[in-house]
Amino acid sequence: MKTLLKTSILTLAFIAIVSCKEKQTVEINTPEEVKAAKKKTADIADQGFIDGMTGKVWHNYLEIKMALVRDDAEKARSISKDMAASFEEERMELKNLAQDMANTDDIETLRELFAQFTEKAGPMFEDALSEGTIYKKFCPMAFNNEGAYWYADVKEITNPYFGDKMLKCCLLYTSPSPRDRQKS
Repeated sequence: MKTLLKTSILTLAFIAIVSCKEKQTVEINTPEEVKAAKKKTADIADQGFIDGMTGKVWHNYLEIKMALVRDDAEKARSISKDMAASFEEERMELKNLAQDMANTDDIETLRELFAQFTEKAGPMFEDALSEGTIYKKFCPMAFNNEGAYWYADVKEITNPYFGDKMLKCCLLYTSPSPRDRQKS
């Protein structure tokens, strides 16, 4: 009986070892490899702002931009509501535009309000930028060839005004932080 039990346990252990042929590996990156990987990926943390409110609004702004790129009106509305709650009293015009975005279902109206928001918030982003670079982009064909600006955290072009129809339509400008401006 003991021999049968030992044989059964050994057989089960052998089957378990043989059946787990997947090789498990652990990759350890050096600090240099981690830095190189960070440079390849976009991260909103690459920009720093002199105040928390602007940083939160920037984060929300980028999320709204990406929702518009994907033609996701519901996501853009939801984030706009969060963004409206971030504004302090001295930024009521921006708060009202964000609230207007939160209150509309139409993707084209959202895009028009986003363009208006960009026009008003752009100087705030540029003036409050303390580190990193933000990219100011322009689509000359938006809104019946009137054109519209937007800001981004990466050089890659993803146009919020046309979505998939004209994803790469853009002229590019950069706004480096004051610290980066002093280095050059």
